[in-house]
Amino acid sequence: MRILTRVYGYARVSTKDQNEDRQLTVLREQGIPEEFIFVDKVSGKNFDRPEYQLLKRVLREGDTLFVKSINRFGRNKQEILKEWQWLIDAKIHVVVIDIPILDTRKYEELEGIGQLIMDLVLQILSWLAEEERKGIKQAQAEGIAEAKKKGKHLGRPQINLTTLTPGQRDVLDAEYPRWKNNELSAVELMKKLGLKKNTFYKIVKEYAEERSG
Repeated sequence: MRILTRVYGYARVSTKDQNEDRQLTVLREQGIPEEFIFVDKVSGKNFDRPEYQLLKRVLREGDTLFVKSINRFGRNKQEILKEWQWLIDAKIHVVVIDIPILDTRKYEELEGIGQLIMDLVLQILSWLAEEERKGIKQAQAEGIAEAKKKGKHLGRPQINLTTLTPGQRDVLDAEYPRWKNNELSAVELMKKLGLKKNTFYKIVKEYAEERSG
């Protein structure tokens, strides 16, 4: 009795803002039905992804899994190797579309040499994917360091006395004496200035120093 096998596709992008359309187009070109294509929008650092885990539950012996590229499959070398081995052990074919040599169907009849070739190529490719991830992190770190060197502030802009708007400065000039004389509460003055507690006390301290100077 012939076992019914199916073809599945898997696509991944790192964030919800990224577009998976190119991957989906390539998978559809392989003749994969829409309902058999699984898409995750999460980091590739590990395989704890909802759609991929669902895919693993439906895969059966003899099925074929297509991915566009190795870095869409994953980003971490050890995690890729572990997952690939799980698929091989489950007798599921894997096809990396961008790398024709990574098509386990070609080596079905070559037990020894086929597996050796696959292991070597996969180790190289998964290492490259991990190096790319490290390179992105290094580039980000270098960019931050360069920005700091040039005196650029990263993150939220710092608010101080000199950055107050003319309107805020007018309110401070008018209401500061009332606050100091306990005619106006700190909470009320914060609301008038539109400032949070820590920023408010920092600014009134700077203002007091400016007045005393």
